[in-house]
Amino acid sequence: MEPIGPRNSLQEPRFSNATTFARLPTLAEVGTASIALVGAPFDAGVSYRPGARFGPLAIRTGSQLLRPYDPAMDLLPFGRVQVADAGDMGINPFSIEDAIATIEARAGELQTCVDRLVTLGGDHTIALPLLRAVTRRHGPVALIHFDAHLDTWDTYFGAPYTHGTPFRRAFEEDLLREDRSFHVGTRGPLYGKSDLDDDAGFGFQIITSDELVDASIPDLGARIKARIGDAPVYLSIDIDVLDPSAAPGTGTPEAGGPSSRDILKLLRQLRGINLVGADLVEVSPSYDHAEITAIAASHIIYTMIGLMTATIG
Repeated sequence: MEPIGPRNSLQEPRFSNATTFARLPTLAEVGTASIALVGAPFDAGVSYRPGARFGPLAIRTGSQLLRPYDPAMDLLPFGRVQVADAGDMGINPFSIEDAIATIEARAGELQTCVDRLVTLGGDHTIALPLLRAVTRRHGPVALIHFDAHLDTWDTYFGAPYTHGTPFRRAFEEDLLREDRSFHVGTRGPLYGKSDLDDDAGFGFQIITSDELVDASIPDLGARIKARIGDAPVYLSIDIDVLDPSAAPGTGTPEAGGPSSRDILKLLRQLRGINLVGADLVEVSPSYDHAEITAIAASHIIYTMIGLMTATIG
């Protein structure tokens, strides 16, 4: 059976019925899907500017200009396999622990009718329960983490679950392949050199923002793929990996980052990896201008889907 694709924007204007990512069918309409997008509107784990709970809605709005054919990857991301929008998770905005439990449970439920899940955040706290769910199916995963920050801190004000701690908790819970994981795009001040020492102890390799801008992007892509090999991969992208000029709508912006073009180009170099799950987080639309951040986020997610369909289609 041929996949049901997005609404035809040559027959129905893009600004009509703009309720799903890229005007895709809902999961309820198709029943099962190879890839589903789901929103996780939660931001109680942020340490600075809130608002990422409105990220899924903004990303869906910013995705309405996406078209069916991706010339950069020479594929139809929505035409090879069924892709659908599963709507948003119903998450408690007052309890981080309850929210984490809900996200893990809902991701697990979706995996009964969806092969791969792409989650629209929400703040980066959501990555931990998503990793718990995906590793129940695939075992420990290689993590490719695009972010201005390490997100391997221990606690904030004694709280173990925040948007700055998910990958330390994931390491402690044996969810990650420590010999195959990367941070990409990190930059800016830290609390101390011990932050880097702790992170190295978790097995991460770091590609800094300066390296990303100055080095050959194909060479960086080859380096990542060589270390990851054939391991199942989880891709987690904090939109603040982009320079604030390219993504002002986020909670903890850091100067000196790459452009959206740089990130998209590097992602395309990763074609062929075994991408089993992904998220994009920290879009906070109240700080956005002219949907710059939401549009960048939607194109990154479009490329994520292309990476998945290139492998499974």
